Amino acid sequence: MKNLNNEMLVEAFVKAKELSLSEDFIMLLHQELEQRNLQHKLDSHFAASTT
Repeated sequence: MKNLNNEMLVEAFVKAKELSLSEDFIMLLHQELEQRNLQHKLDSHFAASTT
Protein backbone atom coordinates (compact mmCIF):
# COMPACT_ATOMS: atom_id res chain seq x y z
CA MET A 1 0.00 0.00 0.00
CA LYS A 2 2.82 2.37 0.80
CA ASN A 3 3.99 2.21 -2.83
CA LEU A 4 0.72 3.74 -4.06
CA ASN A 5 0.50 7.50 -4.18
CA ASN A 6 -2.73 9.07 -2.95
CA GLU A 7 -4.34 9.34 -6.37
CA MET A 8 -3.55 5.74 -7.24
CA LEU A 9 -4.96 4.59 -3.90
CA VAL A 10 -8.24 6.43 -4.52
CA GLU A 11 -8.43 4.99 -8.05
CA ALA A 12 -7.72 1.48 -6.76
CA PHE A 13 -10.50 1.78 -4.18
CA VAL A 14 -13.02 3.08 -6.70
CA LYS A 15 -12.13 0.37 -9.23
CA ALA A 16 -12.29 -2.35 -6.57
CA LYS A 17 -15.80 -1.18 -5.67
CA GLU A 18 -16.86 -1.04 -9.33
CA LEU A 19 -15.59 -4.57 -9.93
CA SER A 20 -17.09 -5.89 -6.67
CA LEU A 21 -13.76 -7.30 -5.58
CA SER A 22 -13.25 -9.01 -2.23
CA GLU A 23 -14.70 -7.07 0.69
CA ASP A 24 -11.48 -7.80 2.62
CA PHE A 25 -9.43 -6.14 -0.12
CA ILE A 26 -11.79 -3.16 -0.27
CA MET A 27 -11.59 -2.85 3.51
CA LEU A 28 -7.78 -2.80 3.37
CA LEU A 29 -7.86 -0.03 0.78
CA HIS A 30 -10.41 1.90 2.81
CA GLN A 31 -8.34 1.61 5.98
CA GLU A 32 -5.34 2.99 4.13
CA LEU A 33 -7.46 5.87 2.81
CA GLU A 34 -8.54 6.66 6.36
CA GLN A 35 -4.96 6.51 7.65
CA ARG A 36 -3.93 9.00 4.98
CA ASN A 37 -6.97 11.16 5.73
CA LEU A 38 -8.23 10.92 2.14
CA GLN A 39 -11.94 10.36 2.81
CA HIS A 40 -12.69 13.77 1.27
CA LYS A 41 -11.21 12.57 -2.04
CA LEU A 42 -13.64 9.65 -2.10
CA ASP A 43 -16.54 11.93 -1.26
CA SER A 44 -15.68 14.29 -4.09
CA HIS A 45 -15.08 11.44 -6.53
CA PHE A 46 -18.42 9.76 -5.86
CA ALA A 47 -20.23 13.10 -5.89
CA ALA A 48 -18.75 13.90 -9.30
CA SER A 49 -19.65 10.51 -10.72
CA THR A 50 -23.31 10.77 -9.71
CA THR A 51 -23.95 14.12 -11.42
